[in-house]
Amino acid sequence: MKVVFLGTPEFAVGTLDAICHSRHQVVAVVTTPDKPAGRGLKLKPSEVKVYADEHHLPVLQPEKLKDSDFIKQLRGYQADIFVVVAFRMLPEVVYTMPKFGTFNVHASLLPNYRGAAPIHWAVMNGETKTGVTTFFLDHQIDTGDIIDAVEVEIGPRETTGELYDRLMHAGAELAVRTLDQVEAGTVTTRRQADVPAAELRPAPKIFKPDTFIDWNRPGQEIFNQIRGLSPYPGACTHLRNTKGNEELLKVFEADFILENHEEMPGKMEVKLPNSFSILTKDGRISLQNLQIQGKSRLKVSDFLRGFHPENYESNVF
Repeated sequence: MKVVFLGTPEFAVGTLDAICHSRHQVVAVVTTPDKPAGRGLKLKPSEVKVYADEHHLPVLQPEKLKDSDFIKQLRGYQADIFVVVAFRMLPEVVYTMPKFGTFNVHASLLPNYRGAAPIHWAVMNGETKTGVTTFFLDHQIDTGDIIDAVEVEIGPRETTGELYDRLMHAGAELAVRTLDQVEAGTVTTRRQADVPAAELRPAPKIFKPDTFIDWNRPGQEIFNQIRGLSPYPGACTHLRNTKGNEELLKVFEADFILENHEEMPGKMEVKLPNSFSILTKDGRISLQNLQIQGKSRLKVSDFLRGFHPENYESNVF
C-alpha cells in the first residue's frame, strides 16, 4: 500500500523505518516545521525529518493542518492509508482522506494512558505492564476503534528511557502488522471500553510541578517517580545552602530501601565516599545518578567528590 507517515520525535522514527523496510511504500512524510534551538537559535529539524531527508522521502511541514495548499499536496500523493506516531491532532479533512483511513500507533494499552506521555505515567504509577496499540483515528484524542495491540512487561527497576526503546521497536512491528492486516482485509476492530473517564489512568503532558519530589510520599512511589522521569525531564528536589540560596538537584537513578526510622522525611544522609540517601517516611532513597544545578550529571561516587554536605541544610524540599 502507499503510505503517508505523520510523526515528529525519535519514537516515531522506529515505525517509519520499519514501514520503509516493509513491502509497503512511504510516498510522503508529514512532520512539524523546523524550530529554533540552542543558544544560536538555529533552526532544528525533527528526528522524523532527518530520517526522511537521509532516505530521500518527500517531506511536508505545514504550519496549519487545514491549509488548502497542504491539503492539495496531501491529496496528490493518492495514499491508501495514513500512519500517525506522536504527532499533532489531525483535522477530519486529513484523517478521512485515504480510502483505508488513518491509524495511530500509541504507546499504551488503550483505553488507559490516553494522552501525550503514556510511557512516563505508566512507570511513574508503578505499572508492571503496558504495551502498544494501533487504532483508527476519530474526532477525539486516542479514542478510536482498536485494531491491534501488543503487551509489554515493565521491569521493577526499568526507567522510561529503557522502556521507550522497547516500546519503539514493539510499535514499529505492530504498525507493519497492522498495515498487512488492512491490506489483506482481515482487520477486526473493537470499540474502546466505555469506562468512565474518572476510572481511567490518564497520561497528560509532563509539567514542571510533576517533576518535584514530595518526600512525605511512600518511598516506592518516589522511586517510581524517579524511574518514570528518567532520563527526561528528571525528578527534582531542592537543596538550601547555608547562605540561604536554593539549588536544584535532579535524580535520574536511585534505589528504595524499606526501613523503620524516626527521622523527618527529606533528611539527607551522606556517607563518603559513595553513599547519599534521602529519607522517606518508610525508608530511604539511595541516590545513584544525579545532577546539581549548573553541573554535569554524575554517578553518586563522582558527585560526592565535589559535594560538601556541611554547606547545606540537612533537609531537602
